[in-house]
Amino acid sequence: QAQLVESGGGLVQTGGSLRLSCAGTGIRLSANGVAWYRQDPDKQREWVATVASGGATRYEDSGNPRFHIWRDHEMNTVYLQMTDLQPQDTAVYYCNTIFRGRTIWGQGTQVTVSS
Repeated sequence: QAQLVESGGGLVQTGGSLRLSCAGTGIRLSANGVAWYRQDPDKQREWVATVASGGATRYEDSGNPRFHIWRDHEMNTVYLQMTDLQPQDTAVYYCNTIFRGRTIWGQGTQVTVSS
């Protein structure tokens, strides 16, 4: 069964950094585009970044150098490095991919940025 498992969230002060991981089981992530989303309880889920199967990357804020997405083929994991975190970055972060025509989501990892 294909699954995604996020980890790496936590509590960090304003200006801090976190690295989120999205590990695939039962699915080879290198063959798929993988995206990160986030959701604040008071807002809709919003797209953050994508790494395509070929390695190309896109970011919701293309002019914002704070986030970086990449994949580790050997670890079958996609990472999201987040720097200079701000309170507005507080949310549950999810990764997703499409596998055999079905969108798969992980369970999410909480990121909380204190002011």
